[in-house]
Amino acid sequence: MRFVKYDLPVLLWALLIFIGSSISSVEVSKDGLVDFLSHKAAHLVEYAVLSFLLYRALIREQKIWDGKKVLISILLAVLYAASDEIHQSFTPGRSSRGRDVFIDLLGSLLGVVLWKFLPRVKRRHFL
Repeated sequence: MRFVKYDLPVLLWALLIFIGSSISSVEVSKDGLVDFLSHKAAHLVEYAVLSFLLYRALIREQKIWDGKKVLISILLAVLYAASDEIHQSFTPGRSSRGRDVFIDLLGSLLGVVLWKFLPRVKRRHFL
């Protein structure tokens, strides 16, 4: 049951990111700036959710100090982001960019911060 409730959402979200990275470049807007910003916002959201889910999966581990859970969540999300950029380099119409990993890092930080600042009462809905 723990797997379905805590680990499966992480795997499904990672799969969703992988599938999205397998799609050739999609233009959101003819306006270059709007297209650029929407793609970078997508990176932020994808990795905020991933680190949120990773932290949520680790929250029940009593043997791990809370700060270490935060670091593990962010590290795993960033490692996945780096592997995703490598994956994108093999996808026609896509490219691999270090700045995207940096944006993914910012998204990962955002996800953990959102968890930490979510009122305890509301956290129960996610546990």
